[in-house]
Amino acid sequence: MSDEHHSATEIPARLRLVIEEIALAAEGADRDPDETKLIAVSKTVPAAVIEEAIESGQRLFGENRVQEALGKWPALKELHADIELHLIGPLQSNKVREAVALFDVIETLDRPKLARALAEEMERQGTRPRLFVQVNTGEEPQKAGIAPEETASFIALCRDTFDLNIVGLMCIPPFDEEPAMHFALLAKLADELGIEELSMGMSGDFAKAVAFGATYVRVGSAIFGKRVLLD
Repeated sequence: MSDEHHSATEIPARLRLVIEEIALAAEGADRDPDETKLIAVSKTVPAAVIEEAIESGQRLFGENRVQEALGKWPALKELHADIELHLIGPLQSNKVREAVALFDVIETLDRPKLARALAEEMERQGTRPRLFVQVNTGEEPQKAGIAPEETASFIALCRDTFDLNIVGLMCIPPFDEEPAMHFALLAKLADELGIEELSMGMSGDFAKAVAFGATYVRVGSAIFGKRVLLD
């Protein structure tokens, strides 16, 4: 594996640092630090390095691609039964069967066709991963997600028609815009819709997301180092 990933011995210290930053941001916003959970994003990170984070006490992880996750996580989850695995990348309909079997939380529900496929697959497998609706807060044409003004009707469809367990909202702000306005919009939507969980904020802006009410932040490079491609 490339040495661009931080050496395993650095991971406990980096995890501690991120957790401390979350706590500081929470205190600054008059929030209980325990209200925000850290998802360690292990995209492109090999299983041996993930093990270092697990040994340091980390139990929530996020992956972007179903195929890559299938190569690492079944064995890791067998060894560590208390792991919670989140899918945080786009979910194609042809990967729904594997996603429902592997992930505890799917954060990227963003269209009726996917809602139907998830409902049918959950019925087949007799399992119910928790679901977040991805909101395209920047209304970027190239990005996945439901438009903010369509979120209420989409959640109603997911719950009433497909009996899906929608627990949260998720967003990825445009990279060239101030993320605070997007975090504020997602928090406002969640409040209006009575949704409790908010997944927002990544390595560069998670402290700001905590201040706006994030209950999950998704942090990869600040823990594992610069991304490298798996062979």
